[in-house]
Amino acid sequence: MNTLASSPPPQANRKRRGRRVRRWIGGGALGLLILIIALWQGATLMVKPVTKGNVADVLDQYAGSQVPGLQYIVVDADGTLFEYAGGWADIQNRKTMTLDTTLMAYSMTKTFTAVAILQLVEQGKLGLDDKIDRYLPDNPYGGHHITVRQLLDHTSGLPNPIPLRWVHLTEEDASFDENAALAQVLRDNPKLAFEPGQKFAYSNIGYWLLGKIVEQVTGQSYPDNVRANVLLPLGLSAQETDFVIPDPARHANGYLAKYSLMNLMKGFVTDSKFWGDYEGDWLRLKSHHLNGPAFGGLVGTARGFTRFLQDQLRTESVIFSPETKRLLETQQTDSAGESIPMALGWHIGETHDVVYFFKEGGGGGFHSEMRRYPTKSIASVVMVNSTEFDSTKFLNRVDGAFLEPR
Repeated sequence: MNTLASSPPPQANRKRRGRRVRRWIGGGALGLLILIIALWQGATLMVKPVTKGNVADVLDQYAGSQVPGLQYIVVDADGTLFEYAGGWADIQNRKTMTLDTTLMAYSMTKTFTAVAILQLVEQGKLGLDDKIDRYLPDNPYGGHHITVRQLLDHTSGLPNPIPLRWVHLTEEDASFDENAALAQVLRDNPKLAFEPGQKFAYSNIGYWLLGKIVEQVTGQSYPDNVRANVLLPLGLSAQETDFVIPDPARHANGYLAKYSLMNLMKGFVTDSKFWGDYEGDWLRLKSHHLNGPAFGGLVGTARGFTRFLQDQLRTESVIFSPETKRLLETQQTDSAGESIPMALGWHIGETHDVVYFFKEGGGGGFHSEMRRYPTKSIASVVMVNSTEFDSTKFLNRVDGAFLEPR
């Protein structure tokens, strides 16, 4: 066969290639245009000013897309100003996020730990400037004169390694040995990062040790002490706030975004036994508890946490005296007398020219933040079942609708 005779002339090949290239460019350009329009529309939605009249619409943009599910509530001392639940608690089984769905609170627990410590200070059972060696003589930081106050305000110098491996599966909880887990963490991290009081630097280990001080002073387990002296006086049920998952059927699955840096790096910072299946664009993480309840063990609903916030908005708290409440809110200083962005249990922030107290919590599959705006007499909390959620950006934007004069 004469292949040259059966082939189209070069000009025809060039024309066909030209048409294919133009089609490819045209199709690619169209696809790029569609992508740009979609991104522009999304960006337009995200920068749309938030008002009290459109808050629910704005939250609908987040729930089910930017996060699987979301709870958000704003309160004053007397009642609820706004509440929302939307999206999915369980993507695969299409269970919706409701206001009764529990989520992991992680480090929001630390404010409750601070409350437990300050209750003991109020009772005269310990002092803020007591050395922790008095209560924990075997701690590896002995001799550095670290005080209870320095653990509370994160100026202790204790190290803060990534804590994502300090978790265990829910089915392991009954046999889990917290003291052994803490002892291993202390063996792995025996040196201070800096001299106590020198500066502010966050430490999960510090709050884990505060929980152990509560146990040493009271003779109770840390969870039992907080239940009896904080949660019960606030009238909170186990379904609203506790240290265990009260009803697995009403507990949200935690998720990691499939297309995220955290998902790419998960093998370096988490154990594969916690990984579930992909559900669409989300990796489900298996139900778990933190190894140290005092630095992040609470499980609950946004409604549960707003009960605590409302108590703090009132002149008279049911969990401690006005003097102790002021102590919880007093901005602290380092050893040089410089102010730090921390009170005794609350961090201090500012948005829309309004100062607020806050505590953020985040970890495997969940993220949350609660705030109290003293000069505006309101408080808010957001809880989602996604690791990467930017709660600060969210609350700065959405809370703004409620910071305007009523």
